Amino acid sequence: MMINDARGALKGRVLLPGDDGFEQAATAWNLTVRQPVAAVVEAADADDVAALVRYARRAGMTVAAQPSGHGASGDVEGLILLRTGLLNQVEIRAEERVARVGAGVRWGQVLAAAGPLGLAGLSGSAPGVGVTGYTLGGGVGWFSRKYGFASDSVRAIDIVDADGEPGRVTAESDPELFWALRGGGGDFAMVTALELQLYPVPTVYGGRVVWPEHRTREVYDAFLEITAEAPHELSVWINRFQPPGAPPMVTLDLTYLGEAAQAQDLLARLDKIEDAISDSRGVVPVADLGDITAEPTDPTPFISCAELLTGLDADAVELLLAKPVEPLINLQIRHLGGALAEPGGGASGAVAEPYLLSLVGLGLPHVADATRAKQAEVVADLDASISGRKPYTVLSPGETAAQAFSGSALARLREIKRARDPHNVFRANYPVLG
Repeated sequence: MMINDARGALKGRVLLPGDDGFEQAATAWNLTVRQPVAAVVEAADADDVAALVRYARRAGMTVAAQPSGHGASGDVEGLILLRTGLLNQVEIRAEERVARVGAGVRWGQVLAAAGPLGLAGLSGSAPGVGVTGYTLGGGVGWFSRKYGFASDSVRAIDIVDADGEPGRVTAESDPELFWALRGGGGDFAMVTALELQLYPVPTVYGGRVVWPEHRTREVYDAFLEITAEAPHELSVWINRFQPPGAPPMVTLDLTYLGEAAQAQDLLARLDKIEDAISDSRGVVPVADLGDITAEPTDPTPFISCAELLTGLDADAVELLLAKPVEPLINLQIRHLGGALAEPGGGASGAVAEPYLLSLVGLGLPHVADATRAKQAEVVADLDASISGRKPYTVLSPGETAAQAFSGSALARLREIKRARDPHNVFRANYPVLG
């Protein structure tokens, strides 16, 4: 096979179908997604990335990068899958409030390094997610209501272009490519490192409160009351949980950028709801933000679906509460707004919708069809409140990048793709030309 020719030019491993370790290396984090790639390359460093891109360009092949395997779409047949997990260096320049991270770094590493310095990046809820893929796709997390998309906090990007040449992209050096890479996905260049703005976070108050199912109406009422007046420093997410083999429950997950006493005043409404099963609220070290939701850290078979909601009026709430969550595991609504509703400097743009609905179920064979049917049912029930657009980082297999951008932004992204990668050397999880 032609990819054998690349083995001599690369320091990292090149795995082909049939090789020991190939199946594991080609596996996405979502185990329901199959990745029929032609080869997997584990780059040893940025020079390896450049050498691989030059090889692919000559061979007429396409490369898809997946640092951690999150966000995979399965649209990779016959491609070279690039793993950048060894590009895992983190440098914190505290005086500048900047983190320089390699393409394989995960958010937990950044938070662990920045937190003791009173700083934080704009991570999501799961520390195992890769910084690069999350940020190139926009990135909506705990502090996004205060500071916007993670992509808008990018200050510089080290890349390899479609000819295999390394470069550094900033707002001054290449404004068009800089715009596209901040929220438009990984279709335009291969990223080897990012420089991210960090933010002062002296104190974070946060945690999860869990109630039995019969308190669901009261918790929803409290959620709507709190989010209606929430300052940008406060983020609250509500979950209707149906853990396998356990009784259904309702939870609130939250963070507040500020002192505990201020948070407690804002959240006093919750203390009036009786029967709490558990309450982990308190001061949370930045490095421990992942403990709030305690999402799975190992690859898992799941099916997800997300939609932006234009609002949550009484009719929408009735529809959300009228039926059991099962066979879904979680029906989550995140409060957005704040800085996310304001235009940033990248392709992510602004999100006018105040809420993000997420529907997650197991992708095991005996429940997969029922999970998809339930997701379709919930989306149909809420049709009047669904905008049709969704953030790039919550796209699911079968969806396209066109669902994440306005018409003008998509046209601009496609123009940049054609200009910068006319031979289609790069393939994002959700290509802009797809």
